[in-house]
Amino acid sequence: MTWLITGGAGYIGAHVVRAMTEAGESAVVLDDLSAGVTDRLPEGIPLVKGTVLDRELLDRTLAEHGVTGVVHLAARKQVGQSVEEPLLYYRENLQGLTVLLEAAVAADVRHFVFSSSAAVYGMPDVDLVTETTACRPMSPYGETKLAGEWLVRATGRAHGMATACLRYFNVAGAARPELADTGVFNVIPMFFEALTHGRAPQIFGDDYPTPDGTCVRDYIHVADLAAAHLAAARRLAGQQEAGDLTVNIGTGHGVSVRELADLVAEVSGLTKPPAEVVARRPGDPARVVASAALAERELGWAPRHTVRDMVESAWEGWQRRSLRGTEVGD
Repeated sequence: MTWLITGGAGYIGAHVVRAMTEAGESAVVLDDLSAGVTDRLPEGIPLVKGTVLDRELLDRTLAEHGVTGVVHLAARKQVGQSVEEPLLYYRENLQGLTVLLEAAVAADVRHFVFSSSAAVYGMPDVDLVTETTACRPMSPYGETKLAGEWLVRATGRAHGMATACLRYFNVAGAARPELADTGVFNVIPMFFEALTHGRAPQIFGDDYPTPDGTCVRDYIHVADLAAAHLAAARRLAGQQEAGDLTVNIGTGHGVSVRELADLVAEVSGLTKPPAEVVARRPGDPARVVASAALAERELGWAPRHTVRDMVESAWEGWQRRSLRGTEVGD
């Protein structure tokens, strides 16, 4: 098989490309490079520069490379930005997915892995979030991911396509320093940025009903997430018939923001200034932790890395980025 990996030059995408190609899968990358970095890609991997909104480019790419499966990661992903620019998110995330699926159907692609998100759940009031937990997204970003799942499943049923939707929880870490997240939109790089500039990292609220009063989240190492994509792709490739699968990709273990801040300070050695508590952010649930039991059962996949692994590897990448003077990207 040959897999088209959209967004393959991004932080998560580059890890997926490496996991799949190192396992012997053939891949071609489509990326508009608005957030992707070409240096992340292994040597010899074909890169097509463009967007999933370009149907002509998609048709040509699928035909020229003999694509038989798609892993779709290209998307806008900032929750706050999605609130400010919902039209942008619906166009790029949902219309882009529609165009990609139309091209895939026309090319008789039979396997489709969709990058979804725990944002589809919103504020679940449960100890562990399972795939049957009610989906009530609280942002346009989450809405586009949930609607994207509906579209992927419906297309699969209508056109005999085997599909998988992977609901990511909080992604962190790096398989190697050069693949680290170059953006400052997630909590660990946000802590790094504050500390390296002599500012106190901010904790949004410490009066939640959790052991230390701060929010509890499920953090998944990006290398484990990439391994889940490989497992899902191979699961679909081995199916004789169409069908759909939706699974959480998390660890099943919660870490509080305070615990994470303390670990970041310990790993980096930047213990001053200490984290400061500020007002809660609207819409932050007290606890969101995945049940990963279905992914283990259906994909034979389980996370291998600890939160310390995530912070240590992210710190190595941050130091490399700082030394190279890398600009903030995705």
